[in-house]
Amino acid sequence: MELMCTPETDAAAAGTVPVQRMPSRGVASLGRWHHQALCLPLQLVYPNDFRLTDKEKSSICYLSFPDSHSGCLGDTQFSFRMRQCGGQRSPWHADDRHYNSRAPVALQREPAHYFGYVYFRQVKDSSVKRGYFQKSLVLVSRLPFVRLFQALLSLIAPEYFDKLAPCLEAVCSEIDQWPAPAPGQTLNLPVMGVVVQVRIPSRVDKSESSPPKQCDQENLLPAPVVLASVHELDLFRCFRPVLTHVQTLWELVLLGEPLLVLAPSPDVSSEMVLALTSCLQPLRFCCDFRPYFTIHDSEFKEFTTRTQAPPNVVLGVTNPFFIKTLQHWPHILRVGEPKMTGDLPKQVKLKKPSRLKTLDTKPGLYTAYTAHLHRDKALLKRLLKGVQKKRPSDVQSALLRRHLLELTQSFIIPLEHYMASLMPLQKSITPWKTPPQIRPFNQDDFLRSLEHAGPQLTCILKGDWLGLYRRFFKSPHFDGWYRQRHKEMALKLEALHLEAICEANIETWMKDKSEVEVVDLVLKLREKLVRAQGHQLPVKEATLQRAQLYIETAIGSLPKDLQAVLCPP
Repeated sequence: MELMCTPETDAAAAGTVPVQRMPSRGVASLGRWHHQALCLPLQLVYPNDFRLTDKEKSSICYLSFPDSHSGCLGDTQFSFRMRQCGGQRSPWHADDRHYNSRAPVALQREPAHYFGYVYFRQVKDSSVKRGYFQKSLVLVSRLPFVRLFQALLSLIAPEYFDKLAPCLEAVCSEIDQWPAPAPGQTLNLPVMGVVVQVRIPSRVDKSESSPPKQCDQENLLPAPVVLASVHELDLFRCFRPVLTHVQTLWELVLLGEPLLVLAPSPDVSSEMVLALTSCLQPLRFCCDFRPYFTIHDSEFKEFTTRTQAPPNVVLGVTNPFFIKTLQHWPHILRVGEPKMTGDLPKQVKLKKPSRLKTLDTKPGLYTAYTAHLHRDKALLKRLLKGVQKKRPSDVQSALLRRHLLELTQSFIIPLEHYMASLMPLQKSITPWKTPPQIRPFNQDDFLRSLEHAGPQLTCILKGDWLGLYRRFFKSPHFDGWYRQRHKEMALKLEALHLEAICEANIETWMKDKSEVEVVDLVLKLREKLVRAQGHQLPVKEATLQRAQLYIETAIGSLPKDLQAVLCPP
């Protein structure tokens, strides 16, 4: 995690403000949570050994301020996501691999992107030339813990704006002492006299969210502030103006369609984009997404070119200029100012792209797309009844999140079942032969299987499920899902083969084998053992021990000169 600060002048916004580096200590520990703390105007960076390119500095500066169309007064929190220049630059530590192997796919560290979490303040100040005090505190991390980092900034930023650098250095020193984020564990994180208690989700958790277990609180003074989630947004609040089109939006996100979100402010933009990308859980979101994007971004030309099809990205913007620049995009969601009154706000309408105006575009979902599935009217009635009864927003969010989760699971389960049928039978895996291959995925065979094992078994929604699957096969999400499942199955197949070898009698096998065949077995077993010990193969510890014993037995059967080669002193 990094903390940073932001620019008040145009020169600063271009990243040309001289940077004051703070003394750094314990950076390896600090980096487990965040990479950088920046204060903008870009005059303060912590830790000091973290290097940003000039392009990255410029991007962070522009992304850390609302553009002139937003008119944000007071305090505003939002987030952004930016591509790291030159791809993966910082080292990928064993801790990162260990964390990612245990974390849900949606919460894994990203090796080539940064998340930025911004606390922006703009208040009238006659002592400032422009008449306003403007400053941002930015936390940069590879972890998508939006709820946790926003809560952290809400504690740090107001204090920092008053006391400046000493406050920030003290906070970073406290964060330096935090334990590493460990999936499945509840952690107590002290900062500025407050203990924040969070549970880091694990990939073995059940689908329902698990709030932190409030354990050992009697030993914590002061009592901890318990966060129900490190990443989940108030989904109902985000989707209030588009509830009637949630399933259409879910389909667009599932299919990886280019989607522009035009919002009145960065906080509305970033929350809507993050809410949309969370709709597919537990499926990995495999497309690009930018919660807040500006015309100054280094990838502006890449995203706005008309010489090729729009990229597979969910893009959040606030500048109406994008309506003109991206009017060739197939799907544009225009949302207005959020209204948190007791009644359900006026729902945006589904409109044809031809109704899109470059100026004064009214809220609406501008698309020619026709949803494949029928709308779930029962869900809408439950949510509307909840509004009328003033049901808490977190309960409404839980209903909406469960609906989207069950919808995604109903769609994915037939794919999972068919994919499992492509795995060779365990009885066909013999110890001394190359294991059989995973059969190829045949789309027509899968579609035929839906008649008796389709989503209708778990979902009451009617519609053109076959048409939805056909379009899904062409999307980045099918490609990402298939590659991941095929990789997992290949590793499982290799693990089963290793187990079959370890259950066989190696001495009987070696009786009629040449030295070359024995050496080949030793080398292959060693390779499998290295991968298994690196947690890449799902095998038991007893299997690893038996494999090591087999290696020693095989080497012991060879002549001394070969033993010396295989086991050098």
